[in-house]
Amino acid sequence: FPLIREICLEVRKPHAPVGLPFASVSVEIKRRWYKAYLAMGANLGDREGYIRRAVEAMEQEERIRVLQVSSLIKTTPYGGVAKEEFLNGAMEIETLFTPEELLDYLHTLEAAAGRERKEHWGDRTLDLDILLYEELVQWTERLTIPHMDMANRTFVLKPLAEIAPYAMHPVYRQTVGMLLDGLEKREGIQGKR
Repeated sequence: FPLIREICLEVRKPHAPVGLPFASVSVEIKRRWYKAYLAMGANLGDREGYIRRAVEAMEQEERIRVLQVSSLIKTTPYGGVAKEEFLNGAMEIETLFTPEELLDYLHTLEAAAGRERKEHWGDRTLDLDILLYEELVQWTERLTIPHMDMANRTFVLKPLAEIAPYAMHPVYRQTVGMLLDGLEKREGIQGKR
């Protein structure tokens, strides 16, 4: 049912075989579509093909709805480790996955593209990151949301601003468009020194 955003379902059994006094026994589950924004990047092999195939796989996944996909931009490597030029983009999705389940799913897509995690910030066939997930602020050893350094990365903010300029960063309380404007101004000032 594509128009249903959230459902809470309770299955109640009034005459369950339980040896205690009770009115009824029930099980309740809640499911909801969550909005998330993802970053996509690749700098090895068929860069555009790896990204396109990842988007197509997400479009086929019943627990994900792909809402918007940005255009791809060419960018220089970030962090001083990778050597090849990147293609970067962003996408807006709705998902039934929890953040951890979504991360696991994205890792399966990266693995299917032949990604090897040998070197932090190194060259890669496919990189998929969760940037924002609703208004969630989470910091664990495995996953940080919002993405820890997104506000300092033009290659993340520029494609994200193309599809979601008014998406709000839950920590900085600024829109993606505001973050991009501020970063471009800082980079312009640094470039003039």
